[in-house]
Amino acid sequence: MKILIADDHRLVIEAVKAKLSELGAGIEFVLALSVDELLAGATDDLDLALIDLNMPGADGQAHIDEIRRRHPAVPVIVLSGYEDPAIMRSALERGVLGFIPKAYSPEVMLSAVRLVLAGGVYVPPMMLTALPPGIVAGVSPTSAAGGEPFARGGNGASGQTLEHLRSVLTERQVEVLQLLSQGKPNKLIGRSLGISEGTVKIHLAAIFRALNVRNRTEAVVAAQALTEAQQA
Repeated sequence: MKILIADDHRLVIEAVKAKLSELGAGIEFVLALSVDELLAGATDDLDLALIDLNMPGADGQAHIDEIRRRHPAVPVIVLSGYEDPAIMRSALERGVLGFIPKAYSPEVMLSAVRLVLAGGVYVPPMMLTALPPGIVAGVSPTSAAGGEPFARGGNGASGQTLEHLRSVLTERQVEVLQLLSQGKPNKLIGRSLGISEGTVKIHLAAIFRALNVRNRTEAVVAAQALTEAQQA
């Protein structure tokens, strides 16, 4: 396995490197302390890239866009000191597969990395506090963040639950939503279910309407929130 770690603090790089070594033996690490080193060190054979937002040479998230443009098949995780949900959402909408705040524990980081390596998307729980009203019908951002029991025992249309979604979505659409929540692109969703990419898009349109969301990122956040609430 080959993993790139890009951060402007050597101590952070070494700590991340030490923790990720628990993934297995023989991991090759590529280290970068600036955007120039990041762009020079990134290659198509990377299995994963963990990239800080605030490092020498960075202009907002332009270096993330450049890595995604040059190496679209490389899974990217943002590892950042920022905890602004708007910044997290912006990164996820750029196609990164996870956003890990540096305030999180090393164990959470390792679990998030394992999720991404397995084909999923890691969405920080704090992003739920920034959900626009109506992203999950009848559930406020406060309750989604852990106030009232999330969408449990809702009274009809005022509460969105997994059971309700299954009643308004077809079995195939539920399968599409599950694969979407794992971070799979349309092509892989279609391949997994034996349907065309065009049919996947049709199912996604129905899913977006049912969840009252505007895009894939919001759908993943809403679906994960519902799943976590159901398991609580």
